[in-house]
Amino acid sequence: MALLACRKDPGLTVGEHDTPYVWALPPGAPVPEVPSEYPMTQASVTLGKALFFDARLSRDGTVSCASCHRPAHAFSDTLSLSEGVDGRVGMRNAPTLANVAYHPALFRDGGVPTLERQVIAPLQDSVEMDHTLNGAVAAVEGDMHLQQLSWRAYGRALDPFVITRAIACYERTLISGWSRYDRYLQGSTTALTDAERHGMELFNSAELNCTACHNGFDLSDHSYQNIGQYLVYADPGRERISTDPADGGKFKVPTLRNVAVTAPYMHDGSVATLEEVVDIFAEGGRNVTSGPYAGDGRLNPYKSPLIRPLGLSAQDKADLVAFLKTLTDTRFLTDPRHADPFAVP
Repeated sequence: MALLACRKDPGLTVGEHDTPYVWALPPGAPVPEVPSEYPMTQASVTLGKALFFDARLSRDGTVSCASCHRPAHAFSDTLSLSEGVDGRVGMRNAPTLANVAYHPALFRDGGVPTLERQVIAPLQDSVEMDHTLNGAVAAVEGDMHLQQLSWRAYGRALDPFVITRAIACYERTLISGWSRYDRYLQGSTTALTDAERHGMELFNSAELNCTACHNGFDLSDHSYQNIGQYLVYADPGRERISTDPADGGKFKVPTLRNVAVTAPYMHDGSVATLEEVVDIFAEGGRNVTSGPYAGDGRLNPYKSPLIRPLGLSAQDKADLVAFLKTLTDTRFLTDPRHADPFAVP
């Protein structure tokens, strides 16, 4: 196998035994844009999935991409702050990868413009996978199956180019849009209960204006907003990228798809339930009066003007939560194509 990785060509040429990837898109989902120089194929997606779940890409062989992006939780993390090698704790909660193919920038602060470049950051981050690109290649280059897929998809042996492109290809296939909410939009009048429909009406109303940011197929405009979660943010958010103080505490508006299974919430995973999320927005931001970020009753000066007290009743809040739960896509969460190939039966 080691010799195979060093050969110029293990008997395969680019495209041999390969076929274009066939999208399985829910109604209303646009076809994702794919860089023309590395198209989606069956081999590239298969290789990308294998690498996504492969812990050999981390320094100590214990952490894979799927360690923090768990399929059963819409490829998000269940920990408040995601952990890497040696149990090292990161600075943020890993968000869902559902519909990441539609995002114009990656990470909660939008610091990376493409999926291909996004792959590099966690792999090399000392708190996450703590490896080098060349080191990750060395860890898997003796795998004959991966090498064959690499030659079929890219006409070359496994290398950093292949690893980043293939994982990005797989991540583009993570499209979610088969929820009860979607069935309702497609004409199924029984898909939602009365309470859920009321919650949807509140969500879409001009008074609440949730759709100012949560709109489109992904239920996010992918903008950056400061929701007034803290008076003083420990994490600078978008300011880390822009260096503009006015961007302090701004984070990318998350998709609401599968939001019921992606707890804990917010960039720091500090909010445990959807009920608490609704409370924060209903209050118009949070006046923090205790804990490490305590203020004096003020709100963050850069809080979005879209965030304001909403005057919701307890029933309104309950119905909003009920609506948010209709955005769960069970088909996506249980899709066998997302099963861990390394799982022990």
